[in-house]
Amino acid sequence: MEFQKSPDGGWGWVIVAVSFFTQFLSYGSPLAVGVLYVEWLDAFGEGKGKTAWVGSLASGVGLLASPVCSLFVSSFGARPVTIFSGFLVAGGLMLSSLAPNIYFLFFSYGIVVESPVWLTIHRDGDHHLPVFLTAAEALLLGLISTGSSVGLFIYAALQRMLIEFYGLDGCLLIVGALALNILACGSLMRPLQTFDCPFPEKTAPENVPDRYSMYNEKEKNQEETMNFQDKGYSSEDKCLPNGDWGRETSLPKSPTAVAPHTKEPELYRKKVVEQTNFCKQLAKRKWQLYRNYCGETASLFKNKVFSALFIAILLFDIGGFPPSLLMEDVARSYYVREEDLTMPLISIFGIMTAVGKLLLGILADFKWINTLYLYVATLIITGLALCAIPFAKSYVMLAILSGILGFLTGNWSIFPYVTTKTVGIDRLAHAYGILMFFAGLGNSLGPPIVGWFYDWTQTYDIAFYFSGFCVLLGGFILLLAILPCWDMCNKRLPKSATPTTFFYKVASTV
Repeated sequence: MEFQKSPDGGWGWVIVAVSFFTQFLSYGSPLAVGVLYVEWLDAFGEGKGKTAWVGSLASGVGLLASPVCSLFVSSFGARPVTIFSGFLVAGGLMLSSLAPNIYFLFFSYGIVVESPVWLTIHRDGDHHLPVFLTAAEALLLGLISTGSSVGLFIYAALQRMLIEFYGLDGCLLIVGALALNILACGSLMRPLQTFDCPFPEKTAPENVPDRYSMYNEKEKNQEETMNFQDKGYSSEDKCLPNGDWGRETSLPKSPTAVAPHTKEPELYRKKVVEQTNFCKQLAKRKWQLYRNYCGETASLFKNKVFSALFIAILLFDIGGFPPSLLMEDVARSYYVREEDLTMPLISIFGIMTAVGKLLLGILADFKWINTLYLYVATLIITGLALCAIPFAKSYVMLAILSGILGFLTGNWSIFPYVTTKTVGIDRLAHAYGILMFFAGLGNSLGPPIVGWFYDWTQTYDIAFYFSGFCVLLGGFILLLAILPCWDMCNKRLPKSATPTTFFYKVASTV
């Protein structure tokens, strides 16, 4: 058996490693913001709903801005974008240590930190991952994506320890300094270079097409003719052929001498017409692309499964995201002693998310498992676990529920498979972008809504009942949309139309 030689000499494994650490460093603090959330409540004395906007923006802004992030990566490449985002992440974290109020954190932590985080993960895979086989790419991407979950697990405990020793401001400064290591990771992301294709040749004068040289010669001839006319007929005194100086007589002008002057306006008009037509064609092309995009979007929403998936992901993020941000404050509101918190609840959530991503991804590869039903099962169990949070009054119960919720949140690893099965591989990018936009909208709205419920009722019970209801509603809507009975009804419709037409023809002949 012959092994295919890697086109980059094995550098792809370095890309996998630095991508893992980039996710680890970028996502560590934003995902473990629940530890900082408790400190910000005490530091600024604002309501839970208002303070929760910091964490929700830190998660939702990146998803909402994901199309822009992809555009930056496609335009400038992975390496410069990752290095630039490293500066922004580190600067935003350090700037947050100087925040005088909660509104300043909306900008410094919610926007400045999170937006470049999504620049670091929207890297163009074509630069690096072609070194692997298609079957291996899914495994490698799964390993890379676990960097964020491992970062959540470690950063939750790290930030709590740094707060105890150096305070909230010192913690943010140190975490910001750690984020500067993204620059080192980005510098190693060199693009894939293939040496099989020849280098592009420089354009030599002899390789220039003839039409360009002829065009230049025509321009030179016109300029020489114009110069000759200006020099030959501008002065009144001319040297006559017999050698005498006198007044210029009216010599007959050849039509070739007059032609450049008469053709100048015509050439100018032709150029204006050509440029106008070009602009019109460009505008029509852009308008046609816009119409095609709107038409394709409308056709996506005509698919009942995609419409149900859109509602499910929106409701899932509204209800399922708040535990990762608010679980530490939930334990404090239930009077769980800090001595009993042997491990931060967010750390348990993070490590189980990594396990869930790997195991659910493995289950999705089995042919006898329907990925859509698997995703619906994770939604329904998540909704039930959220409704069970008000009954957990001890650290052990909260830790168990945190682990279950973290494991089920790993369903993000199978979401691309679900989207592909719903709309097909051809429309995956378009559909996935729309779904991620609404996922970011749900992430942005979920924690503030739960915080407002607490400010209104002074308890998290109703808030998590509401979260569980949202996730359950989304799960059952998607379940109803994917039931096989709809396909059976569609198959029976043409069969029932044939006998009706037959009897009508028989009745008409009698």
